[in-house]
Amino acid sequence: MSEATQEKKRDPNDPCLFCKDPRGVSILRDLAFSARDTYPTSPGHTLIIPRRHVASFFELTAEEVATCMDLIKEEKKLLDAEFKPDGYNVGVNVGPAAGQSIFHVHIHLIPRYKGDVENPQGGVRHVIPHKAHYKR
Repeated sequence: MSEATQEKKRDPNDPCLFCKDPRGVSILRDLAFSARDTYPTSPGHTLIIPRRHVASFFELTAEEVATCMDLIKEEKKLLDAEFKPDGYNVGVNVGPAAGQSIFHVHIHLIPRYKGDVENPQGGVRHVIPHKAHYKR
């Protein structure tokens, strides 16, 4: 089997990417850390990752959630200074039906820029495209 084929078949959950090799750590805390996404949706796309290995956001303790929220705010300040985005999406995929592919909780902090999509109305609702645009 070629190296390229092996790479395609590699399971990102065995071993867990976020436990094994937390690359590009930006901010490190006792309960969580932040790092730039290796496949960014936009410039500055950052992940907030609890250090404890759990699959679901809903399994986090109150202290872990609080640490993650603090990191989101800290990263936003850094991203504002470096990239000057026009807005943000903050999201968590929980379970395969929601698109989760790495089963270690991670929160996406995605900077948004004017013109990055034709019509941003609906924001995160675009995960189900026909529900994104609606009349008010």
